Amino acid sequence: MRGSITLAVAVLLATLFGAVQAADEPTTQPVRERQIESAIDVDRVWSGHPVGFALLTHRDRQFVAYYDHQRRMAVASRPLDALQWQRIHLPEQLGWDSHNYITLAVDDDDHLHLSGNMHGNPLVYFRTTRPLDIVSFERIPAMVGQREQRVTYPQFLRGPDNRLLYTYRDGGSGNGEQIFNVYDLAQRRWQRLIDQPLLSGEGKMNAYFNGPTRGPDGLYHLCWVWRDTPDCATNHSLSYARSRDLVNWETSAGKPIALPITLATGEIVDPVPPGGGIINGNTRIGFDAQRRPVISYHKHDEQGHTQVYNARLEDGHWRIYQASDWDSRWDFSGGGSIRFEIRVSPIQVASDRTLTQAYSHDKHGSGIWQLDPETFKAVGRAPAHRSNLPKELRQVASDVPGMMVRTQSDTGRGPHPQVSYMLRWETLGPNRDRPREGTPPPPSMLRLYAIR
Repeated sequence: MRGSITLAVAVLLATLFGAVQAADEPTTQPVRERQIESAIDVDRVWSGHPVGFALLTHRDRQFVAYYDHQRRMAVASRPLDALQWQRIHLPEQLGWDSHNYITLAVDDDDHLHLSGNMHGNPLVYFRTTRPLDIVSFERIPAMVGQREQRVTYPQFLRGPDNRLLYTYRDGGSGNGEQIFNVYDLAQRRWQRLIDQPLLSGEGKMNAYFNGPTRGPDGLYHLCWVWRDTPDCATNHSLSYARSRDLVNWETSAGKPIALPITLATGEIVDPVPPGGGIINGNTRIGFDAQRRPVISYHKHDEQGHTQVYNARLEDGHWRIYQASDWDSRWDFSGGGSIRFEIRVSPIQVASDRTLTQAYSHDKHGSGIWQLDPETFKAVGRAPAHRSNLPKELRQVASDVPGMMVRTQSDTGRGPHPQVSYMLRWETLGPNRDRPREGTPPPPSMLRLYAIR
């Protein structure tokens, strides 16, 4: 399935690689305001800053991993036909870092895997000893036992042959390498998927990637930017690679790339310099009607204004098209989690085979560009519908200034395709991962919604 490898982590990667965005992304999907079928309270949760939770529906059971109102890592479970949750606490405590999200997966023997609360910290990983039994979660101190002392951005995902994978950054912002592990189901142990890191900053930088996204061509596509220091202004050099098996990687021309991929050996799509207006968390991979990959991102134009661009692979070369024509500049800098002023969605193919792209901008509003499939020039516009969620779920209920709605979609699949599940809660915005002054806001209620 196209994009299946990133389903479980798309929101996390888009919002937590050094920056936190609002819960609602612009969308080009046809809008039908959906109806709430049911709502169930899960628990009171911490609301002092945003951090990602996890929701996993597996057959007839549901699992939620979150931080409660005391910032304790917690897991809740229920049968789909039950209104009450079974809850446990794990021995982990959240600080003020919005990078420290939780990710959750289930293997083919129905054992649960959980990881999170890490930003350059030793590995935090739990696994159940009994199938689908959260009471049996136990801490596993090591996966492979090497390069697990400075872990950030954990992801569980499914690769070729549906194997369970786990990837993370070893190191820090400005100095890191991307590691991939694979789970041996029979032995119940992890090993390296590849002997070398996939991406290496060679001690001088690190890569922030989007993907791997399985395209309509059956290949896995990966794009990334390099960053020289923890300062987000030092992002540069939009890059690309692809693979059939996530082990052997190549350029867009099919030339093999030796691992680890570095700045010198990777394929550079657009050599945006540090300070050039490109940022991690805002690079997107889409495909046109001819199945060609299109990478969407933003950078500063010749006048110093920040614009959205689309780079498409055409006849073996990347051709870059400017999508926006804005007269303002987004100057971002510094470390920690920040709020995005600009958001851009990947290119999508409309029913008439034109291309569409959604965007939002603090100063220029939101919208959907309808783009000519050959020239990428705008041939029409439609209003951006920020969400097809019911209106009452989009409205902030708290009377505390600065509170925002947070949502988390389901990374699993339930028995009823017409029903989807989501979590909703409210928090203050990001604070560059620093403690706030004064009294924190009261806890927010984490609720599970079934939407039809």
